[in-house]
Amino acid sequence: MIEHDSVADFRSDTVTKPGAAMRAAMAGAEVGDDVMGEDPTLIELELEAAEFLGKGAALFVPSGTMANQVAVHVHCRPGDEVICDRRSHMFLFEGGGIAGLSGAQPNGLDSEDGFPELGAVREAFRSDDVHHPRSRLLCIENTHSVAGGRVLPPERLGQLVELARELELSVHVDGARLVNAAIACGCSPSELTRGVDSVSLCLSKGLGAPVGSVLAGDKAFVAAARRVRKTFGGGMRQAGILAAAGLMALRNGPGKLQLDHDRAQAVASVAAESDVFELAPVESNMVMLKTRAGSPEDLVAFLASRGVLATVYPGRQVRFVTHQDLQDEHVRRCCDALADWAPQRSSKPE
Repeated sequence: MIEHDSVADFRSDTVTKPGAAMRAAMAGAEVGDDVMGEDPTLIELELEAAEFLGKGAALFVPSGTMANQVAVHVHCRPGDEVICDRRSHMFLFEGGGIAGLSGAQPNGLDSEDGFPELGAVREAFRSDDVHHPRSRLLCIENTHSVAGGRVLPPERLGQLVELARELELSVHVDGARLVNAAIACGCSPSELTRGVDSVSLCLSKGLGAPVGSVLAGDKAFVAAARRVRKTFGGGMRQAGILAAAGLMALRNGPGKLQLDHDRAQAVASVAAESDVFELAPVESNMVMLKTRAGSPEDLVAFLASRGVLATVYPGRQVRFVTHQDLQDEHVRRCCDALADWAPQRSSKPE
């Protein structure tokens, strides 16, 4: 039996735990009632996050899902339509919140890499007709999780923003892992938010905080978002305890992400050596693969028997996510397990 603490957990970068320094910062945080606008640590986090993302203001929320759904609620009215990728987090994994919370209709587009093509967006846009919902918002996920951590570079983002302006669409970026995208592109996070109306950023994924996301936009947008956050139950009191962790994540987390990307490439290189695996392009901290022999559930069970945790993802894929709590030994164990799976399986039909 493998001890829990030694398990190599590649299920997600949400499994990271705060270290001693982050716990100390949380314990010593200066706090106040944030609903009354009196928590100094949270105010500091929101100011830094706004600057980091190149926006006029930012708002701390408990989760990335809440950040995205607050944004939809500010941008849309009941009966409006949200254009997004069919495999996006907002379409698949947020409990139908676009419709349930805002009365808006999602229009999921097919795309090869997770990012809608210009022609597809233009075709999806509804004309001004009383029979149609009003196309109101374009949502873009960067990096794109189900596509395997794929990255939208600034140039393609700029083209989508330009088209959205032509069509009078607002643009929201689900930037849960936006800093991973920035590292992969060799640019600043603010270059990946240029021209967009709102952006979310998870502090509790690769950046390493235990809880929380930020939602940024101009001051008018964030003022409206603050009201919606309260309606959705996200108003918090002495939340500076969480903000202290968020500040450390924002300041120290980005410098750790390149190692995560390098480790993902190491895992991918082992998978690429065998014809048993079909590997998606690896651009950030995710490895997404299919096995041509056996089922993805079989592969995940085999990995677990070797002390490696991974998950089955949409499209019959197995997902591995690297993060700062992994050690070199964990990566080696994952690579060895994949190498051991491959020789005992054959991609040739019997």
